[in-house]
Amino acid sequence: MTDTLFTLPETATIPVLGEDRTYPIGRIFCVGRNYAAHAAEMGNEVDREAPFYFTKSAANAILTGATVPYPLGTSDFHHEMELAVAIGAPLFRATPEEARTAVYGYGSALDMTRRDLQGQAKDKRRPWDLGKDLEQGTVFAPLTRSADWDGPAGKRIWLSVDGEIRQDASLDEMIWSVEDILCHLSGYYHLRPGDLILTGTPAGVGAVTAEQSMTGGIDGLSQVELTLSPAE
Repeated sequence: MTDTLFTLPETATIPVLGEDRTYPIGRIFCVGRNYAAHAAEMGNEVDREAPFYFTKSAANAILTGATVPYPLGTSDFHHEMELAVAIGAPLFRATPEEARTAVYGYGSALDMTRRDLQGQAKDKRRPWDLGKDLEQGTVFAPLTRSADWDGPAGKRIWLSVDGEIRQDASLDEMIWSVEDILCHLSGYYHLRPGDLILTGTPAGVGAVTAEQSMTGGIDGLSQVELTLSPAE
């Protein structure tokens, strides 16, 4: 085996409730505009023909409870509360039943966004990377195994900033269900254990500033928390 020139920082792994071993983060796929009310508040129409996606780097993922600096290059930093789906088996051109079986677990997650940079990219028809794939910009709570959670139906999803509720919705409002997303996405990728899918955010997104704290939850899952310190 050839030695590498240098050692990369270790990628975070996600705790699993009731499990001694952690879930390694592979790829992170994010579904855009999966709640009609959120699309509307951002001035967008919903494309109901098929889901669309962007990706975030595993190296930029962190765990709940962290305190991180307000990010560089933005003056409009937004919270987005999401349901995360963790894949536990290979999945390719899946049927709905195969998609359900391949889910290892579920968790609460934050997709933090430099909204001003995302908006600039949209206006110029450029990729969203600077707006979305920022350092310490994807936050995961511990996972709950799928066998230990009775699924998304009817579950409340919410987020508060300094104790004030900002986002409050039901997972039933998702345009594309978990099975829909996995069936569609597995038509373009060989999904595999370690892949995580963030399934979109409901209405109520908004800016946060240094010294503010966010707490988000989904019924039956562990909460996710993040605190912002002053910019570096």
